[in-house]
Amino acid sequence: MNSALAAVIGLLLSIVLIIKKVSPVFSLMLGAIAGGLLAGWGLESTVAHMISGVKDITPAIVRILAAGVLTGMLVKTGAATTIAKSIIKALGEKYIYLALAISAMILTGMGVFIDVAVITIAPIAIIMGCRLRLSKFKLLLAMIGGGKCGNILSPNPNTIIAAENFDAPLSSVMAAGIVPALIGLIITVFVIVPMIPKGDLMGEEAKGDEAKGDEAKGDEALPALWRSLLGPIVTIILLALRPIAGIVIDPMIALPVGGVVGILATGKWHDTAACLTYGLEKMSGIAILLVGTGTLAGIIKASAIKDVLVGMLAGWSNGGTFMAPIAGALMSAATASTTAGATIASASFGEAILAAGVAAVWGAAMTNAGATTLDHLPHGSFFHATGGSMGFSVNERLRLIPYETLVGLILTLGSIGMYFIVG
Repeated sequence: MNSALAAVIGLLLSIVLIIKKVSPVFSLMLGAIAGGLLAGWGLESTVAHMISGVKDITPAIVRILAAGVLTGMLVKTGAATTIAKSIIKALGEKYIYLALAISAMILTGMGVFIDVAVITIAPIAIIMGCRLRLSKFKLLLAMIGGGKCGNILSPNPNTIIAAENFDAPLSSVMAAGIVPALIGLIITVFVIVPMIPKGDLMGEEAKGDEAKGDEAKGDEALPALWRSLLGPIVTIILLALRPIAGIVIDPMIALPVGGVVGILATGKWHDTAACLTYGLEKMSGIAILLVGTGTLAGIIKASAIKDVLVGMLAGWSNGGTFMAPIAGALMSAATASTTAGATIASASFGEAILAAGVAAVWGAAMTNAGATTLDHLPHGSFFHATGGSMGFSVNERLRLIPYETLVGLILTLGSIGMYFIVG
């Protein structure tokens, strides 16, 4: 069987297994094995390609584990909640959707996972939604849209691994996402959110126990805003030294240093163990998923599928440019994950994208943006985690998918547009 077709069958098998609630890691590994065997490579060569795929992303996995220090600090010290509450208070009730979107974008942009950012802000959104009688669909979309915007300019696993696979500086890939993220934020809040029918308006009965507890707790136990921001600011400064001064501080160093500074600045040094444990738990799940993702990426990379895609785009003007976002979008749809989508796309198609003349930074940035397009499909955890944060049923959560996809498309088009302007 043609290796491209075999790889596609292996990918489809992984999708079916994930939808059937089989562990995503094992689903991806089984899909990789099936793809290699159907390609006629035999068991030994199939395993060799799978291991090669994992080896390619191992450096990124190590950096992702190190990023857990910063993530744990932001969540467990209360810094993330302080930042979100400060933004909402500053903008006021009149601009609540904008405030929620900016909060999610900043938290995700600082390194908090997008689903964790939404879960962190959700109790505040519920309180405001009940007080102002707002649509819970609009509230959730504002947070998801803002989180997607932050995801393309963050030191999160998807950005780290895209930068690693394209051998591009992480800080430069993050910077390439700033303008598309701002464009996406504005369009999300002022165009896409208003498109949603109001639906059921929230009332006091919609408040869950977590929201009520958050409302009663007040701000006394939370760190000051400047203390909450210090850790992420230090991380960004360290990462920015490479393009600004030619001083290379690897993310494996910059991210934990920012986390430690944040722990000390917030005065939560006695919670250091809790911060590290939480961060490691969050990142280890991603790291394990990436092992499975790497096995499938190794099969796809060894197959002729990239040649097929190149051939399909050969007749397009600047067809090589579109390979990055298309690959990111397709792989995010297959895995329902920004991280897994960016991993498979960048590992499998990175060489072909660079060979088409696309600069490494923009190849990584466009792949990363493309991976936000369909990462919210129901066979992924993001769909269920974000819906659960606002008490959505599955049917209710499904109604947001077209709007989320539109947000991802805006980010992708914004990244492509920036490439043509400055790339």
